[in-house]
Amino acid sequence: VQLQASGGGLVQAGGSLRLSCAASGRKFSEYSMGWFRQAPGKERNFVAVINADGGRTSYADSVNGRFTISRDNAKNTVSLHMSTLKPEDTGVYICAAGPREYRANFYSSPIGYSFWGQGTLVTVSS
Repeated sequence: VQLQASGGGLVQAGGSLRLSCAASGRKFSEYSMGWFRQAPGKERNFVAVINADGGRTSYADSVNGRFTISRDNAKNTVSLHMSTLKPEDTGVYICAAGPREYRANFYSSPIGYSFWGQGTLVTVSS
């Protein structure tokens, strides 16, 4: 499956932004979808994941309550709505596809995902 993220930009602290990831190729509805972010010079960190049918989600503690992941299997897209943004949310946001039901101890690590897209840059100014 090929993935392409979009929607990044510059936003002030406290603002909101919505990212999208469009999928093509293999059947999108068979994959869980995750978002990771990578700040300059730092490792790639888990942000959120949603299972294949959209019925289960998990979030990093740092974004829980501020970010919402959703998907539309009819449109082959997964979205990340980000609110109350903080400067520490700055980074390149990357979407990834993994197994239908994501697994504990794996979903928060890059090794839990098989396909990766290009990222989209989010910059939160203070």
